[in-house]
Amino acid sequence: MTLLPFSYTPPAARVRWFANLSLPFSVLLAFAVVALVIGWSIAPGLFTSYGPFIGVPAEKLLGPSLKHWFGTDQLGRDLYARVVYGTASSVSSALIAVAIGVVVGGLIGLLAGFLGGVVDILFARLVDVLLAIPSFLLAVIIVTALGFDTINAAIATGVSAVAVFARVMRSEVLKIRQATFVEASFLQGGSRSYVLLHHVLPNASRSVLTLAVLHFGLSILVIASLAFLGYGDPPPASDWGLLISTGKDYLRWPWLVYAPALVTIATVLSMNRISRWLRKTD
Repeated sequence: MTLLPFSYTPPAARVRWFANLSLPFSVLLAFAVVALVIGWSIAPGLFTSYGPFIGVPAEKLLGPSLKHWFGTDQLGRDLYARVVYGTASSVSSALIAVAIGVVVGGLIGLLAGFLGGVVDILFARLVDVLLAIPSFLLAVIIVTALGFDTINAAIATGVSAVAVFARVMRSEVLKIRQATFVEASFLQGGSRSYVLLHHVLPNASRSVLTLAVLHFGLSILVIASLAFLGYGDPPPASDWGLLISTGKDYLRWPWLVYAPALVTIATVLSMNRISRWLRKTD
């Protein structure tokens, strides 16, 4: 006989829950922004007819218009097209960073909380060391050691987030270890690996997944900041942070900064809103 986790919900009840769920307008708007950003990253050619690298010198530094929604840059390139084509790099880098944080940090927290003893002490000291270093400073140190590249910036951002995910996962595991269904599973002869994989991990991962959504937006912001400082791909790449960095040299034409900055802010705030909504509905 297999005990069901305490959070198990019958399929019919799940359907009713989703049917009765009413999303606030702000959450719907956040999902719409995220869907648009995902569309830009998957198929940028569907959203603009301009290329990200070829410009028309006679049309340089034009203001926003129906022809050029975000205006043009100093080389006559359509800024909206460059923002759209730069989305793939920003989103994929953030996904890599979140994956590193979830997998590595989640594994550390899972083992530390479940095994306890010396393992918990060793991992706790490692997490304390990582938390003692400001995350952005740690990311700068790592990307400097690995080399200036967007992928390396993503790895650095993911490593800097490991301690946060480990701390959250460990906290959840410690609570679930005290649950009645975990003790009952042990009493019925369940092995430690069975209890860990079938009871502890599924229930502890919910808070980590909510944190992952929040950290996805934060990763976009950190990677854009690294690109702004020159730690990402060099020009003519169109990463959002690099576009902002290039635009700051042309402040007489403010749309060069405002357009990519507003897209970045809107994406980060949308992920933050979705994460808050998921935490409330958990």
